[in-house]
Amino acid sequence: MKIKSIFLALTVLALFSCKYERKKTSDNKMPIAENVKGQTELEITPISHATAVLAFDKTVIYLDPTGGAEVFASFEDPHYILITDIHGDHMNLKTLNALALENTIIIAPKAVAKEISTVKAKKIVVMNNGEKKSFSNFDIEAIPMYNLREEALKFHRKGRGNGYVLTVNEERIYFSGDTEDIPEMRNLKNIDKAFVCMNLPYTMPVENAASGVLAFKPKQVYPYHYRGTDGLSDISKFKELINNENKEIEVVQLDWYPNRK
Repeated sequence: MKIKSIFLALTVLALFSCKYERKKTSDNKMPIAENVKGQTELEITPISHATAVLAFDKTVIYLDPTGGAEVFASFEDPHYILITDIHGDHMNLKTLNALALENTIIIAPKAVAKEISTVKAKKIVVMNNGEKKSFSNFDIEAIPMYNLREEALKFHRKGRGNGYVLTVNEERIYFSGDTEDIPEMRNLKNIDKAFVCMNLPYTMPVENAASGVLAFKPKQVYPYHYRGTDGLSDISKFKELINNENKEIEVVQLDWYPNRK
């Protein structure tokens, strides 16, 4: 489903005023906009692959920012940046050094913090797997992310990277990072929105992703990070696998690769 169609379906939600301002209209990117329990509107804007922007309560968060500063020209400078792992599609030094981060707190695992020590940010906060922290208007928990399949163990070892669960206005939002359907994912509770990876050979096939989602039962699941070495994963099959077993889980298909050839 194209991003525009998702946005149109949520148009009624746009009646709630947004608490931050865009610098200009972003190109070909419509946000997931939602008013949560009558509180400030939350916007999640897909950028590409594993990169997204969250905005709520005058707060802007960049997730795994890549693609250069120009990609974020339509957004306010970030108050926070979340980075999941050391690989270039998550931790991109060129992008980080090009952004204005004097007032930005970067949240990252220890392995990432070592690599970005020269980045001129306000502060770098290290989070280890299982840690929880509270910030001014949101809470965050670092969830393990790692491979299970023997042939994929070399890509992501346990303890190096983080997935994240953010609690924003009482809504729990999970970003898986690069992982497989690990026990820590399958045992998640009360997730409202889940952004789940599925790309080979680096993370997991759609069948495993669907199995993991069916185990922890989020209200909504968004396939993201689904480009592998052989192209894009079959997210339509992922939706079918989920809804054949549990029609109460809403599978939202967004196009994270609009500029592909």
